[in-house]
Amino acid sequence: MPSLRLANLIDGRLQAPRQERWLEVFEPATGEVFAHCPESSFADVDAAVAAAVAAAPGWAATPSEQRARLLQRLADLIEARLDEFAALESRDSGKPLSLARSLDIPRAVSNLRYFAAAIVPWSSESHAMELGAINYTLRQPLGVVACISPWNLPLYLFTWKIAPALAAGNAVVAKPSEITPCTAALLGELSIEAGFPPGVLNIVQGRGPEVGQALVEHRDVKAVSFTGSTRTGAQIAAAAAPRFKKLSLELGGKNPAIVFADADLSDANLDTIVRSGFANQGEICLCGSRLLVQRSIYDAFRERYLAKVRALRVGDPREAATDLGALVSREHFDKVTGCIAQARAEGGRVLCGGDALALPGPLAGGWYVAPTVIEGLGPETATNQQEIFGPVVTLIPFDDEAQALAIANGTGYGLAASLWTTDLSRAHRFGAQLDFGIVWINCWLLRDLRTPFGGAKQSGVGREGGVEALRFFTEPKNICIRY
Repeated sequence: MPSLRLANLIDGRLQAPRQERWLEVFEPATGEVFAHCPESSFADVDAAVAAAVAAAPGWAATPSEQRARLLQRLADLIEARLDEFAALESRDSGKPLSLARSLDIPRAVSNLRYFAAAIVPWSSESHAMELGAINYTLRQPLGVVACISPWNLPLYLFTWKIAPALAAGNAVVAKPSEITPCTAALLGELSIEAGFPPGVLNIVQGRGPEVGQALVEHRDVKAVSFTGSTRTGAQIAAAAAPRFKKLSLELGGKNPAIVFADADLSDANLDTIVRSGFANQGEICLCGSRLLVQRSIYDAFRERYLAKVRALRVGDPREAATDLGALVSREHFDKVTGCIAQARAEGGRVLCGGDALALPGPLAGGWYVAPTVIEGLGPETATNQQEIFGPVVTLIPFDDEAQALAIANGTGYGLAASLWTTDLSRAHRFGAQLDFGIVWINCWLLRDLRTPFGGAKQSGVGREGGVEALRFFTEPKNICIRY
């Protein structure tokens, strides 16, 4: 029997789903069921939204200092149980425990702390006119907002949404992924302990087509913040448009890492380039799955790169030596292995990896794929155009800046890019021409929470982070007074 049964958080109370239906939650490392989460329905969503509607006016009127104190209190409670959260996150998602402990849970704490600190000094603008008038802008909370987060960085991205929404004075109905629901459920328990008023934060577990769709379509939900696939984002946009809801959509990516011949390819930098393709089993929307390398250094770079990729250790997520754990679900495992088969069918040469891995003992049923590097495919092939979201990187040679730019920009996505060069002029010039919302130069995943985060083209609409998030979760109102 599963050892864990999760609950919804509705109106300050932990509740079973109204229809008493449950979803199995699998441990990717073993392929076994280890928990059940609610399979909620519209009735659960409606109850959560009703609770949020009732709580919203009082929360909006709560001084920002008090809202900040509650967010800081929640951050304290998570930090005090960091090891418990990390173990649960690793078990739920298949990622290495070391990664959950060093990145996911600390970043969730930082999200709460950052927006708690940011909301207190946040001020409105005023504009004096020569005609004897003054304008000032109120930024008021929207009311009830929906936050829908993905399975790859469960608590990290869950808090990235709810923290600014709550800080700005909104009541929140949040839906974590049903594939990785556990740490969001534990956060819900701690929000009660932290002292959040009932109805201010509600967490409804369940499937996207039921819970997510009900949130998007609900008449009392004023805005939707979503992170996930481009296809689902398009469905949300289509459903939200007739209802004129505010939307923030952070969607897929087919990100390039571009290495010029003059790049500083120290071991540390090469390790970062490897990490940019394979961190979290490649299940990060910011991973560089297309590795563009200038032809004059291509052969030498390839050999050094492959040596480091082959040294990556796939294994038990709980082991400190593990670099890559298991893929998050059987469905996703099948998708990634199918993409590798498609790459072979397109004529790609698999330089390393390319296979599922069968690990011994209790891990035999887990969903493991060897880190895979493929070359010989043109930029226009499906493998280099479609998001794989797994431990698969393609190598693509280029001759000059113009060709590199055309290849890098030549997909429907525009989330993130990394550029490796010691030429400062090229860094500025080339970085400005990359059609991506985020460009890293000589680094990767170096994040400042004050900066805008989001993508171009099919990678999303809007920006998260810093004042961009606070602006999204508020409605600006200009007041003009003549004196």
